[in-house]
Amino acid sequence: MTAVGIDAIEIHTGKLALDLAETFAPEMGADPAKYTKGLGIYSSSLPDVHEDIVTMGANAAHRLMERNGLELDDIGRIDVATESAFDNSKPVSTYIAGCLEGVFEGDLHHANKGERKFACISGTQSIDDAYNWIQAGRNRGRAALVIATDTALYARDDPGEATQGAGAVAMLIDENPSVVELSKQQGYGSADETDFLKPNQQFPSVDGKRSVQVYLARMREAVEDYESIGGDLRPEDFRYVPFHTPFPGMVRKAAMLGYRHMIRDTEIEDALAPEIGRQPRQEAFDDEEAFRDAVREYMDALKGTDRYLAWHDRTIEPTLDIARHVGNWYTGSVHVARASALKRAAAEGEDVTGDRLLVGSYGSGAQAEIHVETIQNGWREEVSAFDIDTQLESRYDLDFAEYERIHDVHNHAKEVDVEELTTPSEEFVFEGRGRMNERKYRYVD
Repeated sequence: MTAVGIDAIEIHTGKLALDLAETFAPEMGADPAKYTKGLGIYSSSLPDVHEDIVTMGANAAHRLMERNGLELDDIGRIDVATESAFDNSKPVSTYIAGCLEGVFEGDLHHANKGERKFACISGTQSIDDAYNWIQAGRNRGRAALVIATDTALYARDDPGEATQGAGAVAMLIDENPSVVELSKQQGYGSADETDFLKPNQQFPSVDGKRSVQVYLARMREAVEDYESIGGDLRPEDFRYVPFHTPFPGMVRKAAMLGYRHMIRDTEIEDALAPEIGRQPRQEAFDDEEAFRDAVREYMDALKGTDRYLAWHDRTIEPTLDIARHVGNWYTGSVHVARASALKRAAAEGEDVTGDRLLVGSYGSGAQAEIHVETIQNGWREEVSAFDIDTQLESRYDLDFAEYERIHDVHNHAKEVDVEELTTPSEEFVFEGRGRMNERKYRYVD
C-alpha cells in the first residue's frame, strides 16, 4: 500500500492577542490562575477587522505552497473543515481557491472542493477523505490541500469566553509524505450527544460539564475500537500523544484516562502497585458508584507518581506549547498540537524520525477518532520553516475596550464600523460584500 500522509504544514494565527491574566481576568473579577493554571491558557488569538476564516485559511495555504514550490496544477482537491462557516451552500474552499488563483498562475477549476462539518473532528475527517482519495488512485498524481480554519468566539460572559481563539492550519496530504505517514487503522467512538451545538446561531450553546464527560467517553471508545484491530496500545510506543485541545486543562483529563487504560495489566501497573495499589476492576464491585469512586481515587494517586509525571512531561506537555498562547481553534486544535510537539522536538535537537504519534481527535455531537502516525525523515526541515513564533510576537495586544469592539465586529448580529488595529501586508484581507451579499477578498502586497 502507498505511504500517504502529511507532506507539509503551515499555521496562521489571528493578528490580535488578548492577555487573559493581565487584561481579561481583572474585568471578569477573576483570579488570573483560573485561566493560566485551571484552563492552561495565557492568551488568545483573535482576528482583526480585515480577517476571517477565509483570509486565515488562504494565508496559511499561500505560504505552504510558496515555500514548497507548489503550483495550482499540483493540487487536485481542497477540503476546508470549519465550525465558523457563513454560508449554508457555498463552501469556504471555493473562496480560498479564488484567493489562491489571484496570486498563482493558472486555476483550480479541476480541483474537487468541499467543506466538512462535524465540530472539531472535521479537520481530521478531511485528512481521512484525502487519504482515501489518494489510496483509491483517484488523485492523478496530485496532492490534497486540507485547511482547518475557525474563529472560535463565544457570547460575552459565556463560560467558554476565556477559551476563544482564531487561526488556521493548512496541510498538504500526499504520497510519500515528508512529515508523518498515516496509519491505515483507525478507531472510532461516536454517539448522538448534545454537549455543544450551534443550531443556526453564531455563538455555540455549551453544556460544559457534559461536554467534558462526552469527550472522555468517546475517546475511551475510540481507543478500545482501535485496539480491536491495531493491537494493545502502550505508553512507551508513542513519542507524543496530540489530543484535541479546547484548552490544555481538558487534555490533562484525557491524558490521565489514556495512560490508565494503556498500563492496565502491564508491568507498569505491577511496578506502581506497591505505591498506589492496582487499578480497580469493575467485576470486584457490586455497586457502580463504589467502582467509580475507587477509579477516581486510583487516578488521583496515579497522577502524582513520578512515572506518570515523567510520561506526561515527555509525551503530552510539548503538544500544548502553542495552544497556551492562541486558545481553541476548533477544527485546527489537534493539528496545532501535532505541530507544537514536532516544533518542540526540533528546538531541543531531538531526532524523532521513525517515532510514532497517537493522535486523538474529537468533535462534539459527538465523535472521537484515534489513529497512529509515523514521523518521516523530512519533519525537521518542515517544522523549522514555521514562523509561528514571529506571528505570536507581532500580534497587537488588545486592551479590554478594544477587545469588546473587536468581538462586536465578528458578531454577525451586529453592524459596527471599527478601524483595523493592524496594517495588512503580504496577506489576503476581507474587503466587503458584493451584490449578492457574498464576501469579497483581495491580496495586499
